[in-house]
Amino acid sequence: MSESSEQTAQKSGAEAPMVSAAVPDAAGGLEARPMVSTWNIANALTVARLAIVPVFIVFLFVDGQGWRIAALAVFLVASLTDQLDGWLARRYGLVTDFGKIADPIADKALIGSALVCLSLLGEIAWWVTAVIIARELGVTLLRFAVIRHGVIPASYGGKVKTVLQILAIALYIWPGVPDLARWSAMALALLVTVATGLDYVFRAIRLRQVARRSRAA
Repeated sequence: MSESSEQTAQKSGAEAPMVSAAVPDAAGGLEARPMVSTWNIANALTVARLAIVPVFIVFLFVDGQGWRIAALAVFLVASLTDQLDGWLARRYGLVTDFGKIADPIADKALIGSALVCLSLLGEIAWWVTAVIIARELGVTLLRFAVIRHGVIPASYGGKVKTVLQILAIALYIWPGVPDLARWSAMALALLVTVATGLDYVFRAIRLRQVARRSRAA
């Protein structure tokens, strides 16, 4: 589950459709500023990642090593689109409200579905799945709870957490991986997941305290 939620951008060398909006300027008049169109390559990648989740689930539940490898390929491609649309957003500075909402939903749908399916197959303990999903949902709710005070930015630890989760899940999907390698990767991912979740809690508390002091001043 990736931590970046502003994942909208355009292809290099191409321009996304733009519209203009009138906003107040410093002199009190109106100034026309370009607004990013919802129809851009980053949003398309986000929607594709969300749409590919059911395909991944079907491949994972079909018997046969070939289908298992196909499920892994779909999972890795979907994970790559998460990194790609994030890079496009940072590179070109194109953000839409749709992307802010759809990107974290797509991330959680991919990682969450993989964990739940592997638990249903008896390959990952349910408590592991419950801890990771609870952390992701908890951080999302926490962000909404303090949004009136400010935005909690994604941390470097959150990015590491996402990479470790993808790696651990990939090792569970790939046939024939030794159990020790799978357990070690998932244990590390679980540790970083919990640690970064606690970090978000502390940062939310500090943000709220700062906001209260600012209002009192």
